[in-house]
Amino acid sequence: MRLLVLNAGSSSLKASLVEQSASTTTTLWYLKIERAPGADAWTEALRSVVAQAGSIDAVGHRVVHGGTQHTSALLIDDRVRADLDALRGLAPLHNGPALEVIAAARAALPDVVQVACFDTGFHAVLPPAAYVYPLPYAWYVNWGVRRFGFHGLSVAWSLERAADLLAQPAAELGLVVAHLGSGCSATAVWEGRSVDTSMGMTPLEGLMMGTRAGSVDPGILLELLNAGRLDPAELSHALQRESGLLGVSGVSADLREVEAAAGAGNPQASLALELFARRAAAAVAAVATSLPRLDALVFTGGIGEHAAAVRSQICGRLAALGVPARLSATEGDAVLTEPDARVQVLRVEAREDLVIARQVHRLLA
Repeated sequence: MRLLVLNAGSSSLKASLVEQSASTTTTLWYLKIERAPGADAWTEALRSVVAQAGSIDAVGHRVVHGGTQHTSALLIDDRVRADLDALRGLAPLHNGPALEVIAAARAALPDVVQVACFDTGFHAVLPPAAYVYPLPYAWYVNWGVRRFGFHGLSVAWSLERAADLLAQPAAELGLVVAHLGSGCSATAVWEGRSVDTSMGMTPLEGLMMGTRAGSVDPGILLELLNAGRLDPAELSHALQRESGLLGVSGVSADLREVEAAAGAGNPQASLALELFARRAAAAVAAVATSLPRLDALVFTGGIGEHAAAVRSQICGRLAALGVPARLSATEGDAVLTEPDARVQVLRVEAREDLVIARQVHRLLA
């Protein structure tokens, strides 16, 4: 099958053309499109992509939040689109853009099957102690307040590549996958299954991120609301778009720019970097407590793959878990530690598109 895989962000679209069979996956091309202004921006972009792609058998979409009702790949119809729209408030930076791209893809390819693949799906097997919050239990029963977890497509790929790099069956590994990018999470994997993860009911919980705060004292938020300093819309905007690396550094949500500012003597940028490493290490350590044994720590995502200094800072805080701080600077998918290290540290390129292609192929084959 020739599959077009689309991964929508708030300001960009990643597109891959993949040839997928039962046993092989071949990427024909990959591109990233920045969103142009205008209401029909994605429709115009998709027309350009389709012109390059030629014949397409199906389109696979990364959808961040599937809720409790959607945990595996499925064909997109009007009912599914309505379900995803109802979840827009839980993942406003993600489900909204995904729905826009789905609409644009259906307009550009009206006769081609469209399939949704969910970041939450990998975490559907979490045990109750990992997904129930210490809140009134009726909130879970009546309102569905629970942890979902995200970055599941990335974690699934990291698990597969870790098994290859370590020459061990995936089902026999105890891993923590640190997906560090504009969004950040830590996930513990045991016997090939998610057993704990840092993101919650929404992609706001957990680690410090590019523009998202991650976990903060809820009393702060209540005080800001009760004192009238912010209304709910302003608070949501601040937590989603004005916090994290951008909020602390005052420079940028891009870690490379924050590092450059820190190198030039900007104290807020230096503080942002220290906070980022500190909170990432704390999240890794927290989810590791759900593992009987930690065999490897996998770094993936844009920061996890490319920011060697950040990787070292995080590992330097994890000595109590047996994680070595001394890492090689090898590029590509690689083991970064010595063979005799108690915990191996790996670098893996995030390839959610290949996981999506396989899920689409399995659904349609």
